[in-house]
Amino acid sequence: MKKVELLAPAGDLERLKIAVIYGADAVYVGGQIFGLRAAAKNFSLEDLKEGIDFAHKHGVKIFVTANIIPHNDDLEDLPQYLREIEKIGVDAVIVSDPGTFSIVQETIPNMEIHISTQANNTNYSTVNFWHKLGAKRVVLARELSFGEIKEIKRNIPDTVELEAFVHGAMCISYSGRCLLSNYMAGRDANRGECAHPCRWNYYLVEEKRPGEYMPIFEDEKGTYIMNSKDLCMIEYIPELIGSGINSLKIEGRMKTTYYVATIIRAYRIALDHYYNNPTNWSFQPEWLEEIKKASHRDFTTGFYLDKPDHKEHIYGDQSYVRGYSFIGIVKEYDEETKIATIEQRNRFFSGEDIEIIGPNEKVIRMFIEKMWDEEDNEISVAPHPKQTVKFVIDEKIEPYYILRKERKDEEIG
Repeated sequence: MKKVELLAPAGDLERLKIAVIYGADAVYVGGQIFGLRAAAKNFSLEDLKEGIDFAHKHGVKIFVTANIIPHNDDLEDLPQYLREIEKIGVDAVIVSDPGTFSIVQETIPNMEIHISTQANNTNYSTVNFWHKLGAKRVVLARELSFGEIKEIKRNIPDTVELEAFVHGAMCISYSGRCLLSNYMAGRDANRGECAHPCRWNYYLVEEKRPGEYMPIFEDEKGTYIMNSKDLCMIEYIPELIGSGINSLKIEGRMKTTYYVATIIRAYRIALDHYYNNPTNWSFQPEWLEEIKKASHRDFTTGFYLDKPDHKEHIYGDQSYVRGYSFIGIVKEYDEETKIATIEQRNRFFSGEDIEIIGPNEKVIRMFIEKMWDEEDNEISVAPHPKQTVKFVIDEKIEPYYILRKERKDEEIG
């Protein structure tokens, strides 16, 4: 059985390595130009080369986004950039614009090309159109049901792959074709600078009563009429595979290291369980509970089961649910002394209960009795970002394991 690909996002080199370690089959990243996440750190060519080498050693592919909708001046540096990323070993380029597509083909004709969801790929004729031009893969629009995806699969050749988003933020506009950010904030969403006005708080103002703000939905905080819930399809692994999707894509190049580790790990576990025993696969609630330990909004199945209605939006606020804090990442572990060297990411204390996760299914729960700084002085708190902390962990762990703690009520509030 040919397995579906689990495709992870990465906004920088650390997140790329985490995605690889925690089970991704491929990782999509942005270079410092031509990608649709200008606010992400993105990759210099040096970091990209290091990331590609790391991924390839683990049998993982790297795809680079070049999916802005470009204006004339955006195209000037594109050919040189393409030659550079081909030279360092990128496996595919993701594009949305026909002009960019043609420049990729002319400049690096052997490069695999994927068509971005930004191209609004909603039917089999569109998929066939891009494939005839030379595209290897088409990323489907988010606005498709399982039935529509199956129909597309029946009407395209086996030589073209389908990729679809299965987890992460949903765009209120049609697969990202949004002008709100440009109009309201002067930031062009289709050139990577979206201000996310769909998450803003809105009121209604009547023309002859300026300054009189009326809530569209009865709530003292206002109303977030375009604020979608987050997509989550981990309960539907058999249906995703059965629909003919070749690559399951996780949204989130601006998400944290902890988010990438948590979400990729959960989907990897669910997929591995399926392939180990497809007939008797059943969704395990603990997989969703793990996902909920990363920052998230309430969840929706998007368009997969039916067209979304009013229940798929969050009207009360724009905030995320953050029940756990990412407190550190393992740098070293001495099996003889059982001392772990941790790089701190959020403040934590001795005397606290914590959890540790790695790329396997096990969750290690422990109590921090004592801890030391990098000069072996005993400390009671690790307050400084990226400070080195040491303490004993009885169970064997490895570099890149993640430490987290449950947030207290006062921290959440």
